[in-house]
Amino acid sequence: MSGVFTKSMARNVFYGGSVFFFLLFLALTFDTVRTLPKRDMRQNITPLVVEGKKIWETRNCIGCHTLLGEGAYFAPELGNVVARYGEDGVKAFIKGRPVNGIPGRRSMPQFNLTDHELEAITAFLKHVGTIDTAKWPPNIQG
Repeated sequence: MSGVFTKSMARNVFYGGSVFFFLLFLALTFDTVRTLPKRDMRQNITPLVVEGKKIWETRNCIGCHTLLGEGAYFAPELGNVVARYGEDGVKAFIKGRPVNGIPGRRSMPQFNLTDHELEAITAFLKHVGTIDTAKWPPNIQG
């Protein structure tokens, strides 16, 4: 082999790499199209889950928490919080949050949610916990 990298060699590397990555893109697209219908979770969405999602958005929970890896990293991941603490544990935690918390530590604000709003946000978080995320987050704490 020559010690010089010629123009034709560079062209062959470019075209070969382009074809390889295009075929890889097609294979991954085919796999995704084949896999996604099995993971469709829309049939489990109830009006209470929709209301919980609205509460999640209006209270800007994603400003501190992550949900399935998306959001801020100030507070814990909540994708599997219902599986970890149970519905009653989540409701008690949200309801019992102090306004000012412990000095020097991060704390969650008190949103003064009604019992119905607590039910809705818990239903939303429970729904999120049932989504097939291909084992994400990788650990139990999120």
